[in-house]
Amino acid sequence: MAGGTSDQSPGRKWMKKGFIYGPDGSLAWARHSALTPTPFLLSESVLRVYAGFRDERGVSRIGYVDVSPEDPSVVLGVSKEPALDVGEPGTFDDNGVILGDVLRVRDRLLMYYVGFQKVEQVKFLAFTGLAVSDDQGGSFRRVSRTPVLDRTDSELYIRAAHSVIHENGMFRVWMAGGSGWEWIGGKPFPRYDIRYLESEDGIHFNREAQLSLGCQGDEYRIGRPRVRRLGTRYSMYYTWGDTHGRYLPGYAESTDGLAWVRKDEHVGIGPSSEGWDSVHLCYPAPLEYRGKTYMFYNGNDMGRAGFGYAVLET
Repeated sequence: MAGGTSDQSPGRKWMKKGFIYGPDGSLAWARHSALTPTPFLLSESVLRVYAGFRDERGVSRIGYVDVSPEDPSVVLGVSKEPALDVGEPGTFDDNGVILGDVLRVRDRLLMYYVGFQKVEQVKFLAFTGLAVSDDQGGSFRRVSRTPVLDRTDSELYIRAAHSVIHENGMFRVWMAGGSGWEWIGGKPFPRYDIRYLESEDGIHFNREAQLSLGCQGDEYRIGRPRVRRLGTRYSMYYTWGDTHGRYLPGYAESTDGLAWVRKDEHVGIGPSSEGWDSVHLCYPAPLEYRGKTYMFYNGNDMGRAGFGYAVLET
């Protein structure tokens, strides 16, 4: 990744550049949606955006869209097969997988992903798995059929890693964790907040997570943290949801990645007046490239149409 633009200014503003991609329904495993778009600079000529494509039952599999890093509106290619399929029947990820994060550690590409499993007494379980790529990101194989972040007493239903930074020999992880449900209109929605964990090997983590950001006011969930280090500070974009049906981006800063100051008023982007991102704007994921900063994000209905992008104004 070359260059970089700090987005720590209170006057930040993101300029929306438009919709990029959503499945056209021609593939059985990718009928609609491109959930949690996660950009990864594969090379100086290819920016790969991993995302969760859903089948007609709503089950997500991880695929990718290759775009030009000079102009992400230019689609170079789309995966014809899942880069990571669902797990074996009965495993923690047998009913869908989404990103997660992708990072290069030495000569390996690691993918931390969230696996979903349907159970009888609650809506679902969501825990974190790890997969590695032997073909430079075209496909991934599981390190284990069990989660690397499984349930704990304080995170019974959700332990979903969404940002992983390998820093000073330590894997630093920011995740969504939760043990409850919010009933809205007679339907259960997961309750969770943003928490922090560490690991020396990226596989075995300390059991107890530290709270990074909790819900405020009418919020019942805050998650999908995307953390970057910018000089001496850390930047986090995330998504919060409240009981009024809002599902919107937020922003926070930290000096150490542990204690965070929430600054949602400085997020610099929100829903459009009409179109695919006019109701919701969620799962923002920034990436720097040669002095420019992009943000990839989902719109209405948690990305049912697909994803678009914006550019940070400087």
